[in-house]
Amino acid sequence: MDVNGMRIYENSVPGIPHQQRQAPGTGERQTEFGQLLQEKAGVGLNFSKHAAKRLNERGIAMDSQLMNDLEHAVEGARKKGAKDVAIIGAQGVFIVNVPNNTVVTTMGQQDMKERVFTNIDSAVLL
Repeated sequence: MDVNGMRIYENSVPGIPHQQRQAPGTGERQTEFGQLLQEKAGVGLNFSKHAAKRLNERGIAMDSQLMNDLEHAVEGARKKGAKDVAIIGAQGVFIVNVPNNTVVTTMGQQDMKERVFTNIDSAVLL
């Protein structure tokens, strides 16, 4: 992906943490940009493409109050050491990767027929 003329590589390299990877020909300026991008990415809650698609498909209305509630729930889970959390509220369930501050998927109340959640280590009730 290009951002302001700089290429950001989203692919992963096994064994090399994301912060240590650099695009070919990177220099100090691009390293500073990467650090700034990481700092800004930590502000607020992000939605993966999958989660955004599910919000739309399932008719889950996102407003400022719900976003605020989700952000507070994620912060509470982070303080307890959670990595992947299910945030359960009246609108549905939001599965959030806490270290990345990213909602990875959502489910509406109608979608919770099986009532089984996997690959989470915590749950927060709104």
